[in-house]
Amino acid sequence: MTLTYAVRAHNTATQSENRIHADDVAQQYGFKGGLVPGVTVYAYMVRPVAERWGLGWVEHGSLNARFVKPVYEGDATTVEFDDDSGALTVRNGRGETCATGTAGRHARAVPDVGGYSEAPLPATRHPASPESLAAGTPLGSLDAGFHADKAEEYLGPIADDLALWRTAAVAHPGYIVSFANYILSSNVKLGPWIHVETTAEHFSAVADGERWSIRGRTAACYERKGHKFVDLDLLVVADATRPVMAIRHTAIYEPVRRA
Repeated sequence: MTLTYAVRAHNTATQSENRIHADDVAQQYGFKGGLVPGVTVYAYMVRPVAERWGLGWVEHGSLNARFVKPVYEGDATTVEFDDDSGALTVRNGRGETCATGTAGRHARAVPDVGGYSEAPLPATRHPASPESLAAGTPLGSLDAGFHADKAEEYLGPIADDLALWRTAAVAHPGYIVSFANYILSSNVKLGPWIHVETTAEHFSAVADGERWSIRGRTAACYERKGHKFVDLDLLVVADATRPVMAIRHTAIYEPVRRA
C-alpha cells in the first residue's frame, strides 16, 4: 500500500550559520533560492513511515534518504511511501523528484557504545579541509536533552501533527538526525555547505526527560566533480549507555561555486 503525505515546505534555517539556506548565497551556487534543509526534508520523509509503522519503527527501524534536487520555501511537497517495499519518494509541485529513500522495520546489529567515546569540542574550529576532516578523525561530541513539553518548538516548524509524538512523548527521529549537522558545524568552520544523504538505524527511542549525546568520527573525505564531500560515522547514546541511533551522514562541505 502506498501512503502519500503532503506538506508545504518551509525553510527552517534562514538564520543558520550555513548561508546555503539564504537566497542570495544559494544563487551563487546555481540554485534559485535558499535550500530547505535536508534534515527538514528528512523529517517530512519520517512522517508517513511513523504514521504507518508507529512506535515500533521509531524504536527499531531504519531510514535512508538521499537528496537529489533542492526543495524551496513554499514548495507543495509530497512524500510517497510504499510500505511493501519501503520505498520513499519526495516530489515538488512540478512532479520533480527531490529525494529518494528506503525505510525498514528492523535495524542492523546494535553497535558497541565503547567504540564511540565522548570527546570535547575543539577550542578553535579549524576550516573544513581534507586535513581537518581526514578519515578516522574523532569529533567532539554534543550533549542534549529531550523534553516533551518543548517538542512543539521542533514539530511546529516542520508541520508534523502526528499524534504519536504527543501520546508516546518520544523524540522525533528528524530532531535527532538534525544534530548530525550540528556536530559537523561544531567541529570545523564551514562556508556554505549541503547535506546530501543520511542513513539512520534506530535501536531505541529517546523518552521525555532523557539526556543523550551524539558522538563519532569522520568516515571518509573525498572529492567528486569538484565538490568536496565528508561522510560522518555517528552514534547517539541516551543516558550514557543505551544506543539510540547510528547515523551515516554525508555532506558536500565545499560545493563548487557557479556564479
